[in-house]
Amino acid sequence: MNFDIVIVGSGQAGFQTAASLRQEGFDGSIAIVGDEPGLPYQRPPLSKTYLKEGVADRLYFRDAGFFETNRILLEDGARVASVNRHDKQVRLEDGRSFGYGHLVLATGARNRRLPIEGIDLDGVVDLRTLADADAFRATLPSVKRLAVIGGGFIGLEIAATARAMGAEVTVLEATDRLMSRVVSPPVSAHFLEAHTAAGIDVRLHTMGSRILGSDGRASGVELQNGDIVAADLVLVAAGVVANAELAEAAGLYVHDGIRVDDVMATEDPDISAIGDCASFPFGHDGLQTRLESVQNAVDQAKCLAKRLTGKPERYAALPWFWSDQGPDKLQIAGLAVGADQYEQHSAGDGKLTVLCFRRDELIGVETVNTPADHMAARKLLASDTPVTLDEARSTGFDVAALFRARKG
Repeated sequence: MNFDIVIVGSGQAGFQTAASLRQEGFDGSIAIVGDEPGLPYQRPPLSKTYLKEGVADRLYFRDAGFFETNRILLEDGARVASVNRHDKQVRLEDGRSFGYGHLVLATGARNRRLPIEGIDLDGVVDLRTLADADAFRATLPSVKRLAVIGGGFIGLEIAATARAMGAEVTVLEATDRLMSRVVSPPVSAHFLEAHTAAGIDVRLHTMGSRILGSDGRASGVELQNGDIVAADLVLVAAGVVANAELAEAAGLYVHDGIRVDDVMATEDPDISAIGDCASFPFGHDGLQTRLESVQNAVDQAKCLAKRLTGKPERYAALPWFWSDQGPDKLQIAGLAVGADQYEQHSAGDGKLTVLCFRRDELIGVETVNTPADHMAARKLLASDTPVTLDEARSTGFDVAALFRARKG
């Protein structure tokens, strides 16, 4: 079978590309090849509301009728084995081949697998897919002691849910603070205090040396100092790696993701890459960046659809993220990587706003339970005129007041 556009990956980025192509007036043939069975769905709720509610229908982007109406072939439960750039073919593991005019790699990312003893025991789980979430949700009510390896978004979201359901929870984080790769020290400190107050045992500077088992099932985690954390379920939430093997095997340049330019194009003019698997130039410095977020996947898909329909625009969308951890909602606007100064503005009652500066320029704003500040920050950071440290200081680092002053 031959298609004008073949999209490998049926996650947020892959689905949005197909939908945006139709919205932009593309009338050619489109196929989405996804290795998961069923309709494309949202992943972020899997570690949040879905664990509590379990309503799968709320996860799906669209029903089956959408794909039929928009003439989009959804080839679900099908894994691509290789890409032949010379013949412009993708070969599936079942032996079939799809020809393409343009190929979109939206292959996403997968959970990082830890090279430690006991990782294959029953009762050692991770969370990436709907099937993972269903299995975890079925098990969670009976869990008495949960060990979470990794103090990032996913690990902490699930830790908070499990604790609220009555489980004893221990979080093991190798670095010196929670979510250290993505948030500022003040926000890390806020969530350490919040999770500890909720009864979660958070251990920083702590690594597991092996997962212990009894009769083939996990019974705990042995730490590098010899201590043992007892657990009847071990969640591994140690980050993700880009699914870039297809691209690399096809001879495309890969370095922490598939390298693309500012319109999502690889060095092959007939192949693009977007979403969690793509490394793209970001910001004024053009620093190669790979982001794992819904916003990034959606906006890159829209950018690509415009280029493929003859309306190219440089990708310059402002990144934003969120995480629900117990009663606290963390929202992040911009990227604070490389920040050299942090300024806090707290309204009390568990509310916190942190402004992140690099060389006296505002590059990111993190908020906890202050959605109005988050929305104001997104508008400020999207402005053509950067916010300076002195300008922010003049309002007492109050983001809402700063936005009002700018607007006025």
